[in-house]
Amino acid sequence: MLHSVKNLHGYKLEALDGEIGHVTGFYFDDKDWVVRYLVADTGSWMSGHKVLISPYAIGNIYPAGKLLEVNLTRERIENSPSIDTELPVARQHERDYFRYYNWPIYWGGPGLWGLNPAPIIPPMWQAQHPDEEEQVSEANSHLRSTQEVTGYQLQALDGEIGHVEDFLIDEVNWAIRHLIVTTGHSWSGKNVLIPPQAIDKVSWAESKVFVHLTLSEIQHEPEFDHALTGHDDREWRSFS
Repeated sequence: MLHSVKNLHGYKLEALDGEIGHVTGFYFDDKDWVVRYLVADTGSWMSGHKVLISPYAIGNIYPAGKLLEVNLTRERIENSPSIDTELPVARQHERDYFRYYNWPIYWGGPGLWGLNPAPIIPPMWQAQHPDEEEQVSEANSHLRSTQEVTGYQLQALDGEIGHVEDFLIDEVNWAIRHLIVTTGHSWSGKNVLIPPQAIDKVSWAESKVFVHLTLSEIQHEPEFDHALTGHDDREWRSFS
């Protein structure tokens, strides 16, 4: 099932032994287009500090109750090593974070999540050996905020057309399946879906998303129905 990032903002985060706060943002990998962390505001529990929660820890999502399950205890979260909640996130801090929770690292493998297609813990999992961790220690982080990219202009092959309004994420592997783009009043003002496969690059300096599609192709795409969030994305037509 797919979920709107905007809809997930404000969802309560329920740990194994009580509430830990609510969702205030998402950090995604701009190479693989997958959410790596949820940003959680802990409210009065941890003096309002923000913490990052990996999808490895996320259980069920309950849209009706606006709640996400977190398969960790409050104590486990409170005692976790410090990790930047402001971008950029240091890779060393990420390694310490993943080592603390004994989760597989997501970088350095062929899958969306390292060696795996989804944030799951393989049977008989053991943390990487020190030499393996050293091998990836030079890798750069490519984390970006969905809030930052929201509002970026969409640059087609032959002109600008609207801006990024939202993101649709897959609850199984937390991949971004589509960007929701508002085409603007000059182009009927409707919302259409743009998959990451159509994106050539994102220019952070220009605040633009460049796609290898024409204005006409985007304009003639059917309007996205927000009522379909929470459904299988095969129910939608989209560029491939």
